[in-house]
Amino acid sequence: MTEIPITVRGDIEARAVAQLRRCAEAGDAVAAALCADAHVGYSQPIGGVVAYPEHISPSGVGYDIGCGNKAVRTPLRVEDVRGELPRIMDEIFDRISFGMGRKNDEPVDHPVLDAIFRADFHPQRKLFQSARNQLGTVGAGNHYVDLFAGDDGQVWVGVHFGSRGFGHKTASGFLSLAAGGRFDERSPDGEMDSPPVLLEVASGLGQSYIAAMTLAGDYAYAGRDVVVDRVLEILGTASEYEVHNHHNYAWRESVGGVDAWVIRKGCTPAFPGQEGFVGATMGEDSVILRGTDDPDGAALLHSTVHGAGRVMSRTQAAGRLGKRAECTERDCDTWVTWGAYRHERERRGLGEREPFTLCARHPEGRMTKRRGRIKEGRIDFVTVQEALVSAGVELRGGAADEAPAAYKRLDEVLAAQGPSVEVLHRLTPIGVAMAAPDTYDPFKD
Repeated sequence: MTEIPITVRGDIEARAVAQLRRCAEAGDAVAAALCADAHVGYSQPIGGVVAYPEHISPSGVGYDIGCGNKAVRTPLRVEDVRGELPRIMDEIFDRISFGMGRKNDEPVDHPVLDAIFRADFHPQRKLFQSARNQLGTVGAGNHYVDLFAGDDGQVWVGVHFGSRGFGHKTASGFLSLAAGGRFDERSPDGEMDSPPVLLEVASGLGQSYIAAMTLAGDYAYAGRDVVVDRVLEILGTASEYEVHNHHNYAWRESVGGVDAWVIRKGCTPAFPGQEGFVGATMGEDSVILRGTDDPDGAALLHSTVHGAGRVMSRTQAAGRLGKRAECTERDCDTWVTWGAYRHERERRGLGEREPFTLCARHPEGRMTKRRGRIKEGRIDFVTVQEALVSAGVELRGGAADEAPAAYKRLDEVLAAQGPSVEVLHRLTPIGVAMAAPDTYDPFKD
């Protein structure tokens, strides 16, 4: 058996390399690669690309089908908006919905909705109303709407998100079908190092997935177009140049002379001359880059990074939320985990309604159950916010799990990526809008 060539760039965790090798071998891949921002993901690592001649992989594309970036350059000069940035960012955050399950308060019509209504894969038609409600909304986590000061002195708009609930339910449905279930059933909960879910391209299920994935990708593109158009409306300007592509998707391409389905999970396509927008963090420069004709590009399956790459999990960065028993006395911050509180109550033989506390400051008081932080994170987000203010960045939303310290440095990642891409523009953030912690759980991995 010929060993499958796997190219790795940068300092990548051995577990991520093992994940990609497992995926490549399971589907007799032509080749595979890990970009320099790669890290462990579900089954296929994020930042990993693999080329299958006869298979398509719903687990490789992932739950956020068609997640990608779009950037547009406007004719506005940075000095034209600097004094209005607080108002502009307030309006962006107010008019564009951020977070899990959020609906668009300003619904839009779009041809992609007609396509969903008449979807070739009929079960997707049942997702029409939720797709309509969410078109033009932005998810949680590292999804954002940013304003940038370009190195050309002009204002740029950049967004990063995918196919929202429509894509997630499509992916989950096919993972369920692959396991023998129904499309509308919850997909099996697999381990991070689960083998890939592979569908034969020639099979009916494989062809259905390709059609459904394509539609979810169209929806993701449409959503980014809608959000960018709304930001341009808020700015009172128009786009004069744009860069737009997916990084969670599958493409039919020729790899080493073999026709294959190339699965890019957290990888930006970067063929010679192809441009891409790659975001960094809320406090650091992003870039517009372009693929070169350097031979190194072919070894990477013409793929490059989609961001800086995490160096710590969300829980490591932000801590963990859970059930706590908190003292009810005013201005008292004493708490214990709910499990410890219940254990001690039961050890003492006390009933649920009998007064009891573990607060040494108020031994006659009571404790009540609330949700709160039960594990401290490594990042002090207040300090991060102060640094962003000093740097002139208007932040709306966000949490410690998305702080710059949770990520690698993009310049270092691009340097490790090699000569297959070149930077065309550097974009410095001046306004960042992300989901607020109350719209998702930043303390959960």
